[in-house]
Amino acid sequence: MNLAAALHPEGLAAPRAAELPATMEAFLAQVQRRAFRVAEMSLGNADDALDAVQDAMLRLHQHYRQHPAQEWSPLFWGILRRRITDLQRRRKVRSIVVGWLRGAGEDGEDGPVWEPVDVLADPAREIAGRAAYADLSCAVRALPRRQREAFMLRMLEGLDVAATARAMGCSDGSVKTHLSRAMEALRHKLEDWK
Repeated sequence: MNLAAALHPEGLAAPRAAELPATMEAFLAQVQRRAFRVAEMSLGNADDALDAVQDAMLRLHQHYRQHPAQEWSPLFWGILRRRITDLQRRRKVRSIVVGWLRGAGEDGEDGPVWEPVDVLADPAREIAGRAAYADLSCAVRALPRRQREAFMLRMLEGLDVAATARAMGCSDGSVKTHLSRAMEALRHKLEDWK
């Protein structure tokens, strides 16, 4: 099973439709599931991922609803990226403080993993899809932050290089470099799925 096929059953791959959503609500409905998966991969916790996505959606709606529809996607992913970074920083500070107070390291607790319900799935295909997602999620989490962001925005969300650069706050060349390094690392870690 190849990685692209493993992504499809889980609903991770971005739609390739050229049409733009007519309303902000339609855009948010279209992006919410992928955004949750991206946040969950980055944070490793479903509750934190849900908080990050909801906050990004709220901020986009409050501050950018008057912008043209073609700007919503890079704006949203930039907001979500910054929110994920904020949550990771808070978690790091919290683990340092808790470790200092307890005299130990991180507590290692993980929240429940959200899995979408697919009542029509073939059991063998569902198991393979879950295994592929688990391996992909683990491999993506292991990437350096900028490589992880470039991979998720370009490959999972389907943004072009310019929109990804805007969302990440860097140059087009940096996006290409980060994506190339991420793809090489993922190819190496996910050889079994070829």
